[in-house]
Amino acid sequence: MTTQILINLLIAITWMLLNENWDVVSFTVGYVIGFAIISSMRRFFPVPFYGKKAIAVIKLLLLFIIELFKSSITVLKEIMRPKIKIKPGIFRTTTVLESDLEISLLVALITLTPGSVVMEIDQKAQVLFIHAMDADDFKNNIMKTKKRFEKAIIEVMR
Repeated sequence: MTTQILINLLIAITWMLLNENWDVVSFTVGYVIGFAIISSMRRFFPVPFYGKKAIAVIKLLLLFIIELFKSSITVLKEIMRPKIKIKPGIFRTTTVLESDLEISLLVALITLTPGSVVMEIDQKAQVLFIHAMDADDFKNNIMKTKKRFEKAIIEVMR
């Protein structure tokens, strides 16, 4: 995969040299052309095309931004009520992720979304203990979010 990225960078730099323009636009055009060339020649590489991983990373980033926005709106609605009617709670959930890096990424993404904090991790049993601002409402939402994050992390890491 790194050879594909290096070849793509070499094509982009060559494109800049041929056009005699040393700017970001020329480099970007060269990089897109290199991406298309490598994509069309992907069957000659022994490793999978790196564009799939790049797209998976972008999907994970967009998923995080969407979940961050949705949970921020939910937390904002909760704290703007005249009387706060939340029932904080802790619940236990398991994860399908296996490696330490995958679990750490999941924990970071869950913790960065407002209204939930991962308190403890049992990596041997793949169990997370999550504190939610409103356990009744958030448990379903956090579980859905966790499953989406797990699917996206598996797509990126494996």
